[in-house]
Amino acid sequence: MNNEELKLLIEELRALPQESEWVEFKTNNSDPKMIGEYISALSNSACLENKEFGYLVYGIEDDTHKVVGTNFEPRKEKIKQQELQNWLSTLLNPRIDYQIFEFSHQDKNLVVFQIEAANNQPVKFKGEAFIRIGSYKKPLKEHPEKESKIWQKAKNVVFEKEFAKRNISADKVLELIDYPSVFKLLKIPLPPNKEQILLKLEEEKLIFKRLNKYHITNLGAILFANDLNEFEHLARKVPRVILYDGNNKLKTIKEQEGKLGYAVAFEKLVNYVNDKLPSNEEIGRVFRKQVNIYPELAIRELLANALIHQDFTVRGTSVMVEIFDNRIEISNPGKPLIDVNRFIDHSPESRNELLASLMRRMNICEERGSGVDKVIAQIEVYQLPAPEFIAGDNYTRVVMYSPKSLRQMSKPDKVRACYQHCCLKYVSGEYMTNQSLRERFDIDKKNYSIISRLIREAIGAGVIAEYDTSRMYVPYWAS
Repeated sequence: MNNEELKLLIEELRALPQESEWVEFKTNNSDPKMIGEYISALSNSACLENKEFGYLVYGIEDDTHKVVGTNFEPRKEKIKQQELQNWLSTLLNPRIDYQIFEFSHQDKNLVVFQIEAANNQPVKFKGEAFIRIGSYKKPLKEHPEKESKIWQKAKNVVFEKEFAKRNISADKVLELIDYPSVFKLLKIPLPPNKEQILLKLEEEKLIFKRLNKYHITNLGAILFANDLNEFEHLARKVPRVILYDGNNKLKTIKEQEGKLGYAVAFEKLVNYVNDKLPSNEEIGRVFRKQVNIYPELAIRELLANALIHQDFTVRGTSVMVEIFDNRIEISNPGKPLIDVNRFIDHSPESRNELLASLMRRMNICEERGSGVDKVIAQIEVYQLPAPEFIAGDNYTRVVMYSPKSLRQMSKPDKVRACYQHCCLKYVSGEYMTNQSLRERFDIDKKNYSIISRLIREAIGAGVIAEYDTSRMYVPYWAS
């Protein structure tokens, strides 16, 4: 923060009716141990009060909030030849971000410790956590109800609301964010002036204004960045598309990595992937045309799902599309929140609900709970093998396979197709039958027995069940 911002901050804090649990005013008490305990207390209290920061302010009178100045110069303080800030940092656990500002206001010297709110757990100093109770600093262990709330708050951290870039000017916001795309995708007119543009961006939770500066939220950056490399902790979250020669990863033909925000780049990503997929020539009455062997709607929906449902806390990895001769794999960081066998019928549980909601409003993805159903329906229309949904330790992967005849499919392929067809029928208010499964595989009626054997195998695998002995079938979870 510059001097002007610091002065505005001081006036905001002085205007508080009394010393709050996330602000402490001091004059000259510079005991290092006391400062460390206050950093712990103010960080934990800021968390409970839903504040981004706590503040320890030197040079303001406690009772009157009058600017009196301070003789404390923290940058000159040393503890056993170690600078105060470094000494404090080594004794805080977990290490949190805090900054020390020394400046002049009303011709008086002031010092502000700006302390990040506790996030993943209570902040301890020398192994003990503290909390503010009114204007008093107390050991947190004496207030277990507050400690429990801090842990609960940690579980409710919302990725989209955290900040990707802090304390920047309005002009810098409009430089980093592709704001015309915001209005275009939301189908609303672009306002005539900068102030109204910024107001709408704030309304959509893409930015946050504090004093006369702006913070760009993760939601704003991940969806609308002109260049995600400008946001350090999001730079590795750009989708990657890798094209391989053959059916394995031994030889890479091309690897492409973008830089635009997801909403800005989504259509480009879908088109790029579709352009790299194999196609067949379809002969019409007059013209020949190339038709992709994978349904475009399925590609679109699976890409959107991978972007939306990824776990952004998994570092160093991103959504990845891998294209082989015989399949396409779409992976995203994070283990799925629901059983992969229930993707078809279950309403999705999103880690990133604000992201999902805004992408639905921009028609980038389907309405809640309908996307995978449409993917499976398209796969059946294209007569493709059933896609495979895989839950890894720290990833989710969908595999779509190129065309195979029923004879070429393995037993797991057939059983999976039978199960998914049964699920699709059930969520459509119908039941799977021998006839419907024959139609799914484009099998002639005279081969009725082949499908009957497949149904028996699916029942034996425990994925479907007979409905009322009527030769109609339902998924295992509906029996």
